[in-house]
Amino acid sequence: MSNVEAHPVETRCGGQPDGAGASAVEVLTPREVPLGGPRAMPVRRTLPQRARTLIGAWCFADHYGPDDVGGTGGMDVAPHPHTGLQTVSWLFSGEIEHRDSLGSHAFVRPGELNLMTGGFGISHSEVSTPRTTILHGVQLWVALPDEHRNAERDFQHYVPAPVPLEGGHARVFLGTLAGDTSPVSTFTPLLGAELSVEPGATVTVDVDAEFEHGLLVDTGDVRLNGAALKPAELGYVAPGHTVLTLVNEGPLTARLVLLGGPPFGEEIVMWWNFIGRTHDDIVRAREAWQNASDRFGQVVGYQGDRLPAPALPNATLTPRKNPAPAAKDVS
Repeated sequence: MSNVEAHPVETRCGGQPDGAGASAVEVLTPREVPLGGPRAMPVRRTLPQRARTLIGAWCFADHYGPDDVGGTGGMDVAPHPHTGLQTVSWLFSGEIEHRDSLGSHAFVRPGELNLMTGGFGISHSEVSTPRTTILHGVQLWVALPDEHRNAERDFQHYVPAPVPLEGGHARVFLGTLAGDTSPVSTFTPLLGAELSVEPGATVTVDVDAEFEHGLLVDTGDVRLNGAALKPAELGYVAPGHTVLTLVNEGPLTARLVLLGGPPFGEEIVMWWNFIGRTHDDIVRAREAWQNASDRFGQVVGYQGDRLPAPALPNATLTPRKNPAPAAKDVS
C-alpha cells in the first residue's frame, strides 16, 4: 500500500526512550487519510503519529473498512515504490489483486498473509477485485534494520490455521503466540496475530517480556490490561510484561490485531513510501523512481500510469522520537 498523502511528512524515528518500561497502557487514536480511488476510500492511520512512531519494527498501520466499494470505488493503488521495509497485507473481508516488480501476481484474501520485502527497491500495485463488495482489513509496514535495509526483493504467502484460546482464538501470521509459530521469515523478531475474543470473555496471552506490544481494535468493546479501547484505537504496552489480559465487554465477538517486537533501536527517516537513514537516502530513492530507473523494476499487468512521487519538503525535519508511555491508572 502507498502513502498517498499529497504532502507526506519526513519523519525521523528514534530508539527507545528512557522510562519506556512503565506499565501504563497508552491509547493511540487514528487519523483519517484518503487512499486514492475515484472517490477516495478513507483509511484510519494509527502509526506513525506524534504520540508514537514505532512499535518494535512496526512503523506504519492503516486500518480500513468495512468499506462498500460500490460507494467508494474500492482500492486502486497504482504502481508505487518502496525501500527499506516490508509490507504486510491482512484482510478481514474482500479481495485485493497484488502485482509487483519481482513478477509476483497474487491475491490478498481474508486470513491469508502476503508479505513483500522492498529492501533496496521494489514497486507494486494493489487493486480490489470485481468480486469484492465489502473491503475491510489492515495494511502494515515493518522497518528493516540497517544491515538488511538493502535486502533483495521478496514475496511470501502464508495461511495460518486458527489456534484455540480459552475464550477465543488466534491466527498467528508472524512470530510466535499461544504455542503456534509462523514460518514466514523477518529481519527482526516480530509478532503479528489476529485475535478473536468471545462476548463477555477474558483472554490472557503469554507474551515476550522483551517486546513492546500494540493492540489494534477492529470490532468490540475491549479492555487491554484494564484500559478501555474503542474500535480503531491502538493500545500500546511497553516491554516488561509477560501476560496481556484482554476483556470483551460487548455482546458481539471482538476482533483485534496484536503487534509486537523488541524496541527498534535505530533511527530511521521515513518519507512517502521510502525508509532510509538520511535525508540523502530519500532524495536518491525519489530521483530513481522519478527517472524510472531499474532500482524499482517494472509492474506488469496494471492498467494505468504509475504514481509519481510527491515534491520533497523544503527542509529536513528534526528527529521525532518515541515518548515514554504516559502514566495511567487502569485499576
